[in-house]
Amino acid sequence: MASLVQSPEKELRFTRSGQATAFWISAAVLAATGIMTLLVCVYYHEINPAMPLAAWGLALLPLVLAGILVKVAVGMTRHAYLILTPLGIEIFPFFRPAAGMRLVMWQEIADSEVNPGETLLTLHHNAEKTSGIHLSLRPIRADRRSLLAKAIAGRLSPPAQPGT
Repeated sequence: MASLVQSPEKELRFTRSGQATAFWISAAVLAATGIMTLLVCVYYHEINPAMPLAAWGLALLPLVLAGILVKVAVGMTRHAYLILTPLGIEIFPFFRPAAGMRLVMWQEIADSEVNPGETLLTLHHNAEKTSGIHLSLRPIRADRRSLLAKAIAGRLSPPAQPGT
């Protein structure tokens, strides 16, 4: 049962596409390993027709693991990690994102900051900066991190006064 977003033009989605890269590469390596093992078995079967069936099964293990990694990578690429909405910031964890989703209302955020390497976002709940939330930005692609920081800073900045 898919829920439709009522105003998709009013939200910004940031996925785990930066984190998915490692899974795509691992899946490609495992798939290549499985295919090469299968080709070696075919070649060796010409030399020794009595080759056991278990050797053919060795080719299936990397292919099955590659399929699992592809499924995980597709999920990371498609599904959101952070969503900026008019209500606040929706944070989705890696495991069971629908059940563990957390909404941080804009009213709860006093200030935000991003470290110089753009790998950590801190949302402060008070002006003294003694409580808040730390979010890793590593799952987000590097070229998207500055956009996220600008969007949050723009939302938290005070509204411009007319005539200034």
